[in-house]
Amino acid sequence: MTASRTRLFARRAWRIARTEIVALSALFVVAMGIMIFVELADDMTEADGRAFDQAVLLALRPGGSADGWGPPWLETAALDLTSLGGIAVLGLFAVIVVLFLVLQRKRLSALLLVFGLAGGVALSEGLKAVFARDRPPAAWQAVETINASFPSGHALLSAVFYLSIGVMLTRAFPRRRFKAYVLGVALLLTLIVGLTRVYLAAHWASDVLAGWSVGAAWAMALWLVAYAVQRRQAVHAGGPHDETLPGEAIGDTDPRVIGE
Repeated sequence: MTASRTRLFARRAWRIARTEIVALSALFVVAMGIMIFVELADDMTEADGRAFDQAVLLALRPGGSADGWGPPWLETAALDLTSLGGIAVLGLFAVIVVLFLVLQRKRLSALLLVFGLAGGVALSEGLKAVFARDRPPAAWQAVETINASFPSGHALLSAVFYLSIGVMLTRAFPRRRFKAYVLGVALLLTLIVGLTRVYLAAHWASDVLAGWSVGAAWAMALWLVAYAVQRRQAVHAGGPHDETLPGEAIGDTDPRVIGE
């Protein structure tokens, strides 16, 4: 075996190993998300879990008032930022992103994003109906709420949407620091939405933790579906897939992106 063939073999072997590690990591996130949610759902009915939620809420809403901890501008900022997890804002962003993906001939990515958000809404509403947990006292809330508290729909849907988009965008940047930046922004947006829900007394802290865990698990489950589809399409052509545009480079890289 020549030196060039040896290097090519080693490169492909490393690429396959790295891809499988990423897939196993995604599966680990799914499993951990489910386990954390089950634990939170169990603690929700116990005294220790309720005491934790009460302590967090009292720390952010001293004396049980509608005035949150910190200066007045902080609550105004929280009211603005929490909208990033609202169904109307996410729906608008989703339409923009899906149309962009369709124009880029990324049909599988567009389909999975639509399915992911629709499934996230169904998960959120279904779990709320099952647990039917009461919200924090209305006198403490700085925003209007309309349904059950557990899990937080804002936290769940923001995790699904922003993490999915973050993983997609990593494909556009070859350097690791840019990939890390994109994923960091996705995580930051997800965290901001959840934290503002607790700060505004729209949810108990465990509601947000549960929303994050389910949302992350659902996002990684979608990635695993896309990964399986990509592997199958490598053997059998057909079905929705992400096309390469004319002039777009085709690199020998692992499929880290939803729909690729």
